[in-house]
Amino acid sequence: MHRHNNGLKTVLLLGGLWAVLLAIGWAVAATTRSSAFIWLFALIGLASTAYSYWNSDKLALRAMRAIPVTEQQAPGYHRIVRELSQRAQRPVPRLYIAPTMSPNAFATGRNPENSAVCVTEGILQLLDERELRGVLGHELMHVYNRDVLTSSVAAAVAGIITAAAQALQFAAIFGGGRGDERGNPLVGLVLAFLAPVAATVIQLAVSRTREYDADEDGAQLTGDPLALASALRKIEMGAGARPMNPADQKLVNTSHLMIANPFRGGGAASLFRTHPPTAERVARLEGMAGLRR
Repeated sequence: MHRHNNGLKTVLLLGGLWAVLLAIGWAVAATTRSSAFIWLFALIGLASTAYSYWNSDKLALRAMRAIPVTEQQAPGYHRIVRELSQRAQRPVPRLYIAPTMSPNAFATGRNPENSAVCVTEGILQLLDERELRGVLGHELMHVYNRDVLTSSVAAAVAGIITAAAQALQFAAIFGGGRGDERGNPLVGLVLAFLAPVAATVIQLAVSRTREYDADEDGAQLTGDPLALASALRKIEMGAGARPMNPADQKLVNTSHLMIANPFRGGGAASLFRTHPPTAERVARLEGMAGLRR
């Protein structure tokens, strides 16, 4: 059971995305007197998202230039994942290492039977075995909770909203029908501007909620929430000292899968991060261990 009701929060957030999409659809239909555009954008968005979802493991591993590792090459890594998978009574994922000293890790795959876990060389050098176990427990729960599906649905709806908002903006400016039949163009323009922002914020909130969920479930799987808390502190410091390249769009597209934000940034930029603040995650984990009230 999730003590922070993260599952309920995810349902509510996804419901919020659909509410924004329906509002955009209503505005497009009112402005153009046709709902054809919203259906067209929906089909395009769903098709592209289905492709990304089905190939999520290949795309993410390729972006990180990850290579598969055998048990002979990384015995500790394999042993920890095998033990945790057996404890969860779930399939053992394929294991990879990414050749970068920036400490991070991620899991991907459309289902537990077709999944992969990847850690960087940097995280293997930075963490001790107990902390690495905490991180791997977190990543395995992303797979077992089917978070790739959740994030794919959120991305699909957000993408459709953005495309539909562009159509709405065009329709509000250039019109669709006689003046007495058209909706208020000012309302259309405001909605066209605000809807993608709202969709992005909600999508990021979904991602943050799933991170909290994986923290909690991973800590329950390992039985050691403080190990993950310690690892998160180290990873944040290490990623800040050795950030990944934000100019690499493939890395940007993969960053939401990682256990911690791989880029530098703060202030207003934190609003648009896919990861919750490390201090809040640590506080929740310490609460699980009974160190906080």
